[in-house]
Amino acid sequence: MRKALLLSAVLLASAAVGAWRMTQAGAEPNAAPERADLAEGETLYQGSCASCHGADLEGQPDWRSPGPDGALPAPPHDETGHTWHHPDSVLFEYTKLGGKAALAAQGIDFASGMPGFGDQLTDAQIRNILAYIKSTWPDRLRRSQAERSAAEAQREGK
Repeated sequence: MRKALLLSAVLLASAAVGAWRMTQAGAEPNAAPERADLAEGETLYQGSCASCHGADLEGQPDWRSPGPDGALPAPPHDETGHTWHHPDSVLFEYTKLGGKAALAAQGIDFASGMPGFGDQLTDAQIRNILAYIKSTWPDRLRRSQAERSAAEAQREGK
């Protein structure tokens, strides 16, 4: 009886440690990282995103200051930008719907130059692009972003 109880406790602790290590390694529960195709994500990024966000994810100059139309220039997706501050769901919706539509769904009126790609890219392709972008970040930023995603998923009951 004691051995069975001890074995159960050890197995439970091992499972908890494994789950914790996955989150620390940047696991993305909503993006199915084990199925992410980083090569496809990079190719799609170069074809669909790089013209605005830069071939090296560097963004447009002066990206924090609105242009004459009131829209902000495309931000960098590397570690110098703010992409890693957002959970997966926000990044996905912004990419799929476009900036203005994604924010309007939250009741926010914002001049965004980000077009929606939902009619050009599948959900899996969008996830692959986002996985590629995240793969370029330092470990500490991937962990931080993964923690935000996990916390939001927990709040949403996912």
